[in-house]
Amino acid sequence: MHNGVGLALYFEIIIYPVVALFIIEMVSRAAKIPNWAKLLTQAFTCMGFGIAYLVMQVSHWLTAGVLIALAIALFYQAKVSKLNPQKALY
Repeated sequence: MHNGVGLALYFEIIIYPVVALFIIEMVSRAAKIPNWAKLLTQAFTCMGFGIAYLVMQVSHWLTAGVLIALAIALFYQAKVSKLNPQKALY
């Protein structure tokens, strides 16, 4: 790569949030956690990864932007799910 970072690192940066979201999904299903709590946990996870990717030595601002946008959508879905569980999409 042009900045000295290999392609494997880029795949790792993409994979970590996906694996985290998958683990949260599986744990919440196994433990019968309410949908709004699962969505809220996933939103905080995406926000955490997004902020971490912005402050890394080699900033990944596009990936961070996508994760933060996903976090905002998850926060909204968590709110909808908490207020009216029948109206929630998930």
